[in-house]
Amino acid sequence: MNTLALPADGPLRRLSTRLIGGPRLMLFLLLAPPLAWLGIIYLGSLFALLAQSFFSIDEFSGVVVREFSFTTYREFLGNPSNHDIVLRTVTMAACVTVACAVIAFPIAYYSVRFAGPRLKALIYLGVMLPLWSSYLVRVYSWKLILAREGIVNWFANALGLGGVLEAVLELPVVGGPSLSTSHLGTFIVFVYIWLPFMILPVIAALERVPASVIEASGDLGARPRETFRRVILPLAFPGIVAGSIFTFSLTLGDYIIPGIIGPSTPYLGQAVYAHQGVAGNIPMAAAFTIVPIVIMGAYLALAKRLGAFDAL
Repeated sequence: MNTLALPADGPLRRLSTRLIGGPRLMLFLLLAPPLAWLGIIYLGSLFALLAQSFFSIDEFSGVVVREFSFTTYREFLGNPSNHDIVLRTVTMAACVTVACAVIAFPIAYYSVRFAGPRLKALIYLGVMLPLWSSYLVRVYSWKLILAREGIVNWFANALGLGGVLEAVLELPVVGGPSLSTSHLGTFIVFVYIWLPFMILPVIAALERVPASVIEASGDLGARPRETFRRVILPLAFPGIVAGSIFTFSLTLGDYIIPGIIGPSTPYLGQAVYAHQGVAGNIPMAAAFTIVPIVIMGAYLALAKRLGAFDAL
């Protein structure tokens, strides 16, 4: 059998010898492309975005004035409607994160502790299957499901719960003409879309909890409730935090779901799109974009102080 042999003193032989004898050089060559991509494309774009937020728009010509100033931030902070957009988006992101955690934990716990191999595979398939379909198709499907003529309204009337649904839709904050044009409908779709991103990290965290630790807690006289509160939940907390980072950040920046489902009140993503794509006010769009970055930075700092990343 013929084999390819390197020359005894060729450049490829010398390079191979240096790579084998120098693990640091090998590590550098392997990490250089992704680090360059991260540093130049991702971090570079963030710094460019930060710089754009300190520019301003000339009121008469509409041209971006590329001079350092806080004019854009003064306009952003001085407009009460911007405060409403930020508060609405953060509140929705927090509610979606809490709901996803509450729904995901029982599913993940049952999958890890009680489900057999076949059932566990079906659970994984059920969690991952929605991610294989188009994002827009799923959102528009929910618009039809939550419409006044949709299956949810029909099912509620069939069960005699149409009056309850109408009472919920009449609530001043969460209600609307129908579920598809209400904040409640936006919340439901957000939870459905981002739920897999919470389930998978929680499953990964629970799989690392040794069964012997749970058995030892029971042997020492702890009741199931105490075992859950003092043993299982603290050990699974890093997975919950990891999932919350996904759900919270994705909800903060999403502009498609609020544009299709829910009332016409804007969210952060829609404000960024409107200022950049419609109004052409790139500095104000950049200022809006800085808000979720600051919020996520504060959230990550708080989670790190609480020790949520120690077991990751």
